[in-house]
Amino acid sequence: MLLIALALIGLGLLGIARSETLAGGGGRFVARQAIWAGVGLMLMLAVSVPNYRLLCPWSYVALAVSLVLLVVVYWFPAVNGAHRWIRLGGIGLQPSEFAKVAFVLALARYLRYRENFRRLRGLLLPLGIAFLPITLILREPDLGTAMVFLPVLFLMLVAAGARWRDLATVALVGLLALPVLWTQMSREQKSRVTSLLDQTVPGQTPDDDQYHLHRAKRMTALGGVWGSAVSGQRVEDSGAYRLPHAHTDFIFCVLGERFGLAGLGVVLALYAALVWRGLAVAHATREPFGRLLAVGLAGMLAVQVLINTAMTVGLLPITGLSLPLVSYGGSNMAAHCLAIGLLLGIALRPGYEMTNEPFRHTADRV
Repeated sequence: MLLIALALIGLGLLGIARSETLAGGGGRFVARQAIWAGVGLMLMLAVSVPNYRLLCPWSYVALAVSLVLLVVVYWFPAVNGAHRWIRLGGIGLQPSEFAKVAFVLALARYLRYRENFRRLRGLLLPLGIAFLPITLILREPDLGTAMVFLPVLFLMLVAAGARWRDLATVALVGLLALPVLWTQMSREQKSRVTSLLDQTVPGQTPDDDQYHLHRAKRMTALGGVWGSAVSGQRVEDSGAYRLPHAHTDFIFCVLGERFGLAGLGVVLALYAALVWRGLAVAHATREPFGRLLAVGLAGMLAVQVLINTAMTVGLLPITGLSLPLVSYGGSNMAAHCLAIGLLLGIALRPGYEMTNEPFRHTADRV
């Protein structure tokens, strides 16, 4: 996992450097990202050293602090129309990135010994735990980050032993509530969905709602199979390589232009290997808090990668969601290094629980 994380961080630095080259920048972003990468790696190793069980009593406190920070963001000026950052001097903190890790910690503690969630009524409290950060993050607004919580919740409930029938019932209720959610969405949020259903065709000039998706797909296509690193830049016009937020939300497209389809395959393979190792850690862990924590963190990484990459190629609406360890940003780097550090700590201490056996069904115990 450590080697895979280093490889992804290295690819991210190459992608950010390429985006600055295309934009005519001076390397300011890649230098900052290198510093944040160093801080993130130190945080990763520091978290993996102490026993991860020491965090269990503080899990609810971590979630409470993250919720308070999600409220504090409204006391700071909006950036691009969104209240997502707490800025102190020249340093910006994005609480929603850390709220994902705190949510996984709190949910792992809640589910470790309980059995009430194996009934439909018992799912209400886990859903409530999830909807607290989701509601605050949606109000920022940040639809992309809010979309991560529910899939992670379902994965952790499955790992803890919830019944598929109950989860399917909850999912059906959520689908029936989508028309109500649609009425509460802003015009800009609705345009992200409608532009996904009515995408531009070759030669068509995109309007404002379709501009980002059109530029993202064009940037990816310019890389071809092997990318400009091998075949050279295909178009002399620098305007063809113009992509808003290229070093953050659309870094996957920049990697596609630089390293082509083959390079994107390597990036996805690295993420798949990272998630697989995280699930392998969960499978090998006999301590319930560690197992649920590993499932949640691996699921968080997988869901975020799927949403980010799918939106850049027109399979999901465009949302402001970063690519773990690759996109530019200190909070993104620190939060995901923290998650991988916790996975490393669990892998080093698979352990055995000497009292309860929460992953064995009641009938088996009888």
